[in-house]
Amino acid sequence: MKNLLKLAFCLLSIFSLQAQDNFPVNGVSSKYEAVHAFVNAHIQVDPLTQIDQGTLLIKGDEIIAIGEDISIPKNAIIHNVDGAYIYPSFIDVYTNYGLGDVEKSEWKPRPQLESNTPGAYSWNQALKPEYQAAQHFSPNKKVAAQMRSNGFGIVLSFQKDGIARGTSCVVSLSDNRAQKDLIKENVSAHYSFKKGSSRQSYPSSFMGSVALLRQSIYDALWAKHNKDESNLSLNALHQNLKLKAIIEVDNRHAALTVQDLSKEFKMNFIIKGSGDEYQNVKELKKTGSTFILPLNFPKAYDVSNAFLTLDLTLERMKHWEQAPANPAILASEEIQFAFTTADLKESKDFIPNLRKALDYGLSKEDALHALTTVPAKIIGLENSVGKLKKGMKANFVIWDHDLFEEDSKLLENWVHGEGYTINHREAYDYRGIYILKIDGERLNLHIKGEADNPKAEIIEEDSTTVKVHFSIENQLLNLRYEREEATIRLSGHGQNPIEGQAQLANGDWVPFLIKKKEAFKEAEEKDAENKLIDLDKVRTINDVGEQWFPNRAYGWTEKPEQKAVLFTNATIWTNDEEGIIENASIAVLNGKIIAVGNASVEAIKAKYPFTIIDAKGKHITTGIIDEHSHIALRSVNEGGQVSSAEVRMKDALNPDDVNIYRQLAGGVTSAQLLHGSANPIGGQSALIKLRWGASASEMLFEDAKPFIKFALGENVKQSNWGSYSTIRFPQTRMGVEQVYYDAFIRADEYDKDWKAWNKLSASQKKNSEMPRKDLELDCLLEILKDQREITCHSYRQSEINMLIHVADSMDFTLNTFTHILEGYKVAEKMKAHGVGASTFSDWWAYKYEVNDAIPHNGALLHNMGVVTAFNSDDPEMARRLNQEAAKAVKYGNVSEEDAWKFVTLNPAKLLHIDHKVGSLKKGMDADIVVWSGHPMSIYTIAEQTYIDGRCYYSLEKDRELRERNQAERARLIQKMLQKKENGKSTQKIPKEKHHHHHCDSIDE
Repeated sequence: MKNLLKLAFCLLSIFSLQAQDNFPVNGVSSKYEAVHAFVNAHIQVDPLTQIDQGTLLIKGDEIIAIGEDISIPKNAIIHNVDGAYIYPSFIDVYTNYGLGDVEKSEWKPRPQLESNTPGAYSWNQALKPEYQAAQHFSPNKKVAAQMRSNGFGIVLSFQKDGIARGTSCVVSLSDNRAQKDLIKENVSAHYSFKKGSSRQSYPSSFMGSVALLRQSIYDALWAKHNKDESNLSLNALHQNLKLKAIIEVDNRHAALTVQDLSKEFKMNFIIKGSGDEYQNVKELKKTGSTFILPLNFPKAYDVSNAFLTLDLTLERMKHWEQAPANPAILASEEIQFAFTTADLKESKDFIPNLRKALDYGLSKEDALHALTTVPAKIIGLENSVGKLKKGMKANFVIWDHDLFEEDSKLLENWVHGEGYTINHREAYDYRGIYILKIDGERLNLHIKGEADNPKAEIIEEDSTTVKVHFSIENQLLNLRYEREEATIRLSGHGQNPIEGQAQLANGDWVPFLIKKKEAFKEAEEKDAENKLIDLDKVRTINDVGEQWFPNRAYGWTEKPEQKAVLFTNATIWTNDEEGIIENASIAVLNGKIIAVGNASVEAIKAKYPFTIIDAKGKHITTGIIDEHSHIALRSVNEGGQVSSAEVRMKDALNPDDVNIYRQLAGGVTSAQLLHGSANPIGGQSALIKLRWGASASEMLFEDAKPFIKFALGENVKQSNWGSYSTIRFPQTRMGVEQVYYDAFIRADEYDKDWKAWNKLSASQKKNSEMPRKDLELDCLLEILKDQREITCHSYRQSEINMLIHVADSMDFTLNTFTHILEGYKVAEKMKAHGVGASTFSDWWAYKYEVNDAIPHNGALLHNMGVVTAFNSDDPEMARRLNQEAAKAVKYGNVSEEDAWKFVTLNPAKLLHIDHKVGSLKKGMDADIVVWSGHPMSIYTIAEQTYIDGRCYYSLEKDRELRERNQAERARLIQKMLQKKENGKSTQKIPKEKHHHHHCDSIDE
């Protein structure tokens, strides 16, 4: 019978395929569509609706009826699923099914600056918006079978290559031709921040990728307005902007960068996440985005070697424990998400990981939404797939038990009305104690042994046994036993009861009935053992350890509070007219300084419930400000082009960098995060307060004037980059000067074009060519309009003179020369121009152009009246900037008070934030450091560091965190060791790459 059904299905598939109007009939055609009735089923209509003992009717590829009391047509093929579970087929909205792998371009020993794609396409090979997956789709039977075995019926397919990836198509996972499997073309537009197979130099960083995507969208809008159809990529991108947008990110911080794009272009991105969203769920909820979540939970690490385990970060350990709770935590915040098989090393892990997510708190309803209704909505087919309702497509799966039970197996997957057998249903376990009624007798029948090879016997009233020959053939049960030297034969069907006919010894036929009285006890004992083992797998969200912010060593569980604090009996370095005050007090309220000095404090002391801290013998200063830093960034340089003014360092912020905490321990409270020195015109800097545990956007210094990084010298002309980098302009210091002139001349012309355009009336604009919005020139124009300041990496006297001349001739003022180790040679010119200096205290001899550096540089610049600061450009030096300030006293006889301003008030002045930070006076931000002694002594340590009146670091809290870190590591190590002892597979401890970015760092 089974073989006949399979043959029928096969013929129907052939007939259906041949019946397409645009295909010729080759043989015998038929328009007959069989009706299939699936009876005695648990049916999951949608995530919230179930039918027990229901019936599902399908005809062709459509559901024609579903419910409990369904009239089954006479000609229907009946499938008695006997209590199995029917669900809507799953939908994966993040695959490249049927498109094949992307070919990587061949590496060549010269940088590739321009696209080598033939045709009128984008200048950058990372932009491929013209790619349409539907035009390249070709079914892959092997991959389709793998996807069907996980319960999927249809998928969204697109090319996973580039920043603008083109459009996707929805296809079914049947074994038909592409023409039948293709359901819908140009469903959604796809984006990422990875340039993929492109070998072009630009972009070379995450922030460069963000900038390229932003500029490309503006270009598409510009081309459309001007009716310019010469660039096929821009035409395609503009069309794609009308589609749903799906973008891939590699961590939760990048997901917040997507939110900036959403606001800028009024695009509602669907975000394909990485599995760490639970660590920033409150911020992500504000985006309102739908997420596509991978179920790629990490395995436990092999921590059997104690020394190798020292390399395993607490961050990785905590993520291993908490990652499976990611879906549950997002669901608890009512964030919509769909599941995908993407990022899994082996597709067979999908269902086990899905069940694991339920062990960690995800509800069945939310899991089903993520498998069916949410992805159906993403692809715009919620009225035809994702649920089991009349009129919807016959896409469903049949499981032998509840999908989420560990031993449940997928039996069949029906794709658009075509059935595929995944697993054969296990034979019914007949073992147990029965009552056999035959010819007026009631006999005790025991069936035992192995489930797949049962043995049977009849127990007489006197406890004697009669052997019974028991066999099953084609679902027909045959029993044979002897009584009074005569053989009785029984043949029947069913499970409980078993009914049939028996032939007695005299040849008479009589009916019999076998009913189960008691289940097989040995099986119950085995089930009980399994249940005891399974208890180890059951968890809730509260059992996966504490989440920290950031979720790594030294992260906090609760944000530090703003308190009313009164410090007394301290030596206070005001950096103001009062100078250094002995035995004085300072009061802080709501993140601000409200009084400094004993008289001022006495006047308000009784007004507020101050926490009083006796700071006798201690010194209190404003927080240190590092004018030149590269901490808390995922990348520093975008060196693919001569100018990267369009790049924003805020896009590359990594607020989880432990250097933030370490520098708090050194008294640093603010830092300017600069682009590197890979090109003459770098990227837009980010000024942050070191608010440890905050999100990237929360770290940004509020209302600070924007800056950009320029650079001179060896780095920008690539003289120290090796023989590979000899193509990009400029290659000489003379060329650097021309880059600046060209850039600012273009910016000035750009401004004139826009001014002329803005003078036009609305009707005139409609019929006139609009200037192209250029993110690079927008930034440079801000400099010319004094809306953005320049910090310039510099060393040699000649180049410093050159850039001052460029600025004077182009009518703008340079703000800061950073490094400027030959600044003492041009101090007068700097003073006349009005540019400040942010230099090193005593770095020299680390490359040729530093040969004339002297440790007196800072003092000489200061004495000339140039606003002078000391910076770090190094995460380790930044922890000791208090000692760097002391070197101005040692080498240049600068007063202690003025030397201290080199790392506090002066960088605040250079950054135009001295109205908020840099000194201790009423109304200033409460960015305060309590030192154990004189702040510039090598024996002094920072005991407490406050930002906005919140204590982000203290010696006492640090000791607590160290103990907590150690205890957490020990707990997680024991948990991982237990996993290995229980036979679970583990992974090797990865070799961590610890990046300390500097000006010349060119990697992520």
